[in-house]
Amino acid sequence: MKKITTKKNICNKLSSNGFTLLEIMIAVAIVAILAKIALQAYQDYTEKAKEKLAGQQIAAMSAKISHYWDDTRQYPESLADVGLAGMLDPWERPYMYLNLDKHGNGGARRDKNLNPLNSDFDLYSTGKEGKTKLPISQKDSLDDVLRANDGKFIDLAKNY
Repeated sequence: MKKITTKKNICNKLSSNGFTLLEIMIAVAIVAILAKIALQAYQDYTEKAKEKLAGQQIAAMSAKISHYWDDTRQYPESLADVGLAGMLDPWERPYMYLNLDKHGNGGARRDKNLNPLNSDFDLYSTGKEGKTKLPISQKDSLDDVLRANDGKFIDLAKNY
């Protein structure tokens, strides 16, 4: 017995062989949402890695500055005096250094109560945004990676 092909049979046969436009759009939307979540997680991870690297570099630089003080009984005038001229943070900006013995506490970084963070020297990165203010409680300073309590604290300003 020969099967008769009608227009209705052909349409049913064609529509059952593929995906509808709606199904494809839903699949693309799901992939886009997952990609956005993955990208955000990756960006957060790389930012945390940069913050950690900046903290490690500040600790190493601080040790080098302390060795300089041990040898000369004075803090260096600049990072160039300890061979760290042109040292860039993970965001490709120079590290900030201030000898508080020579310049006093006038330009020192300060906590929310406006007390100086250090008594010897300030050393910090201006962080992701590249903006900073002397009081670390200001919005522009919260992402700074800094040294405080004469080297006992090295982390983000917002964590101080």
